[in-house]
Amino acid sequence: MTAVELHDTKLAAEKLFQRKRIIGFGIPAVIAVYLTYIFFAFDLPGLAERANLDNAVTLASDSWSHKVHVTRDNRSGEITYAVEGERKGTYPDGMRPAWVSGDEVTTIDLGGDHFVRYLPDNRTEIDIPGFPLITAQAEGRLVTTNLPDDLPDWISATDRRVGITTPEGRITLTGARTEVFNYFPGWELFWFTLDSPYHGQGLGTILFGEQLDPNRGNIAGAVSDWWNNAMWRHKDVAWAIGETVLMAFLGTMGGAIIALPLAFLAAKRFSPVMLLRAATRRLFDFVRGVDALIWTVVLARAFGPGPLTGALAILITDTGTFGKIFSEALENVDQKQIEGVSSTGAKPLQRYRFGVIPQVVPVLLAQILYFLESNTRSATIIGAITGGGIGLMLTQAIQTQKDWEEVAYYIILIIAMVMFMDWFSGWLRGKLIGRKD
Repeated sequence: MTAVELHDTKLAAEKLFQRKRIIGFGIPAVIAVYLTYIFFAFDLPGLAERANLDNAVTLASDSWSHKVHVTRDNRSGEITYAVEGERKGTYPDGMRPAWVSGDEVTTIDLGGDHFVRYLPDNRTEIDIPGFPLITAQAEGRLVTTNLPDDLPDWISATDRRVGITTPEGRITLTGARTEVFNYFPGWELFWFTLDSPYHGQGLGTILFGEQLDPNRGNIAGAVSDWWNNAMWRHKDVAWAIGETVLMAFLGTMGGAIIALPLAFLAAKRFSPVMLLRAATRRLFDFVRGVDALIWTVVLARAFGPGPLTGALAILITDTGTFGKIFSEALENVDQKQIEGVSSTGAKPLQRYRFGVIPQVVPVLLAQILYFLESNTRSATIIGAITGGGIGLMLTQAIQTQKDWEEVAYYIILIIAMVMFMDWFSGWLRGKLIGRKD
């Protein structure tokens, strides 16, 4: 190697080294600037200040537990017992929880030596370990208590409302009513409501025991009471899941059926007219450029809420997506197979049917089945807007801010539905295409 060549090699090596050093310093700097932007743009310090760990813990515990309300109407003196405070979960006359006792004085044992006593004349006593006995009197709209001025964090009190939160339960007192919330693990009344003869019965008793309902067999009666459970609405949930899957199926398959003939118009190999190709491609760009959620809002104004509106929104968006994918697949077909079919004297439609379609079917089916699984998830959100499917039930449960165990139930069902659709689409793909993922 000559001196000139050696010098040029050194210069090239130095330039390469400088370029790498600039890149090495530049990328971390860009990342640092981006993270700094995120820190201030999303107000992370403000989010940290507003975060409430207690609310997060309460939300998490509500997803796997339930509460029983013991409510006294301070106007009539009537005491009711209800799971989650719902009329559908009210204890029948003559029934009450085992941790409630007494007649003239109703004593509520919350556990851990925490007691609440409903006394005559709308008086209440609250006995909490380590704190003086609390007495309260409801008179009209006012509540008078013996609470001191300096209250702990777990007590909030005004002359109209008193709220007490303990590790064993919560107590609220107003002029209209006094209410105790006692928490327990599990999804109460998930199988049978309190008015069902099968509530509290074991599986063995239902399957092999004596007949519990004189008018029905145990198995048929238990299935009927579970299916028509007014608290957990299993029948409505099953129908809603069916609506969600149907919404995804109709939208996906409808989009594929419409997109396939249009894809031939957008493919250069099969559509020599440039103006027609450009118009078809711009149509694909338009319909897929608007998200399905936006189409849902637009179509809801035109057709009203319902699963059909959600299916149409998915169909419109997927028509554009499938059209682009299918046209690209058509561009890459093997011309020799088409020529072989043409040599037999086949007509143009026959050439497409036997020379083109068999080549693109694996790609088409793979994409359709993938989008079917993906649209099942999308149909949940779309259903929340259009008023159909499991998405609507989930949104309603969240908006009530009351029964978070129902929210957890619906989320689990949605995950199971998506997992099933993923397995089913993979299985069907393997059967139709001849291979599995």
